[in-house]
Amino acid sequence: MDFELRHRWRPWGLVAGLVTGLAVALADTPLRHYGELGDRPARAAGVALMMAIWWLTEAIPIYWTACVPLVAFPLLGVFGRGPLGDTRAAVVPYLDPYIFLFAGGMAIAAAMQQWNLHRRLALGILERIGTAPRRLLAGVLVATAFVSLWISNTATATMMLPIGIALVTQLERQQRVERLPRYGMAVMLAIAWGANLGGIGTKIGTAPNAQFGGFMERLGRSVSFLEFMAVGLPFVVLMLPLAWLVLCRLSAGDAMAGGDAREVVRRERAALGRAAAGERRVLAVFLVTAALWIASNPLTEALDAAWPALALRSAHVEGGIAVLAALVLLALRADGRAVLEPGALRHVPWETLLLLGGGFAMAAGIQESGLSGWMARELSAISGLPALVQVVVAALVTVAISAVASNSATVAVMLVVLADAASPAARDTVLFAATIAASCDFALPAGTPPNAIVFGSGYVRIPVMAAYGAPLDVVAALLAALWCALAVPLVL
Repeated sequence: MDFELRHRWRPWGLVAGLVTGLAVALADTPLRHYGELGDRPARAAGVALMMAIWWLTEAIPIYWTACVPLVAFPLLGVFGRGPLGDTRAAVVPYLDPYIFLFAGGMAIAAAMQQWNLHRRLALGILERIGTAPRRLLAGVLVATAFVSLWISNTATATMMLPIGIALVTQLERQQRVERLPRYGMAVMLAIAWGANLGGIGTKIGTAPNAQFGGFMERLGRSVSFLEFMAVGLPFVVLMLPLAWLVLCRLSAGDAMAGGDAREVVRRERAALGRAAAGERRVLAVFLVTAALWIASNPLTEALDAAWPALALRSAHVEGGIAVLAALVLLALRADGRAVLEPGALRHVPWETLLLLGGGFAMAAGIQESGLSGWMARELSAISGLPALVQVVVAALVTVAISAVASNSATVAVMLVVLADAASPAARDTVLFAATIAASCDFALPAGTPPNAIVFGSGYVRIPVMAAYGAPLDVVAALLAALWCALAVPLVL
């Protein structure tokens, strides 16, 4: 769905959300007479459905939609605690520990970008893998994915795009052709697909991962940084060769006699010069932070033993580590300037934190209003299916929705629905598979920001992208389902 089409549909999405939400909240249905809870489930359902429609249609900016619970839940008494109690219950999810984890992660990413550390890492990977045409595709894919493990997929794709264009231009000169349309498109898609896939590997790689962690905490199941990596990172490793094979097939349409882009990589690395003191300090803080995140479970146990009254969870410890790392970067100095300057933080998408909080708040309202209990009863037929079938269906549906809606909005809606639809034994696996699948859109520019960014290069044609990306979407969804069915019960 291109921007102009989405723009035309926005007023209809706004009206549809309002009308549907009011209808569900006010219509005389079983939701308005749900035992001692009265009509609270109906009110929660109306707000949640309105938010879902607004998110999926982008009727208003998705971050504004995320703020709806702050007003609607206290006004409608969704939590049943009185005005002050409902206001507090609506605000608390926006202060979830995962908000601070993601905020700290974005601050570390901003420091990397300030000193061009992410660019040095990507170019180093490219140089080591090789710059002959097929190796170059692998290098772009792997380099982008590695950086995207730690930096937002949008920032990664933005950083890699000019490098990719320079590489393709060099090959076009060597081949003495005006344009390599198929190979150029393959390089651009390697950037987009690598950014999408890399973000799956860690808790801070992309917003849906943090949404999943916070949602699982609300269900009473803490997922540590290491546990998430144990499932997410192997999936990335499994998918990268499949994506590379598809890209090689796409690029085969351009006949290329040899060719090597080594000169471009060397020139880009030379332009960076020697690693500055600021780069080295950022790298040191990042490595220590990553090690502490990975060790969050034993750290949490040690802190709990020392101060049991705090009742810490791994999310608290991981969030605290992230904030501490950001403060250290702000305090450190190199070459007469702060290692993390306040100006660098202006480019961080802080509005993403509102989206995380809105998703957590919507989930809290659905659970505490009693709506989740009603949904579980109504969706009991799905929970009767074999566990693997539940996981496969969840992954395929999520991939289909994320093709036309943002992955964050898709996850915010799907986690709530699937938590009640899945059987208790399969629930964790279903939710993990859906979270991974939400980031696996390879077919359309509207699916994820990296897809849209590379579309602007002029090399990407939507029909060709869809022809090669849609089958990869299906493969990714099935692989996510099968891998999660195998790994999640062992890890969680």
